[in-house]
Amino acid sequence: MDRVPILKIGDILLVSIQGDLDDQSVLTLQEDLADRVVETGAVGVIIDITAVEIVDSFVGRMLSTIAGMSRMLDAETIVVGMRPAVAITLVELGLSLGGLRTALDLEKGIALLSRHTSSRSDDLSAVGL
Repeated sequence: MDRVPILKIGDILLVSIQGDLDDQSVLTLQEDLADRVVETGAVGVIIDITAVEIVDSFVGRMLSTIAGMSRMLDAETIVVGMRPAVAITLVELGLSLGGLRTALDLEKGIALLSRHTSSRSDDLSAVGL
């Protein structure tokens, strides 16, 4: 079983999923990502699913779980590169992925995270932190 690489770019972690994942790979990715968020103090996680052609309910729930886990660890998650067929499948499966933000591509995902983290630091400055 190959591990999904997690790259650090500044204060963002980038996960590029290069194909369909089996259930064990998904669980390993969740654990690895949680560890890396804590160890690096990342403020954002971008999951690039451009190469993912098929999703099932397990993978859909995994994306939602990672977003929730990251929020608890003080990091925002953005999923980028979702194909129309993947979006349609997620809707048909009834997975709204509440709280999970998306962007069309990596560049837009980084911009979205940048806006989020700058507004968060503005909020902290307003309360004197």
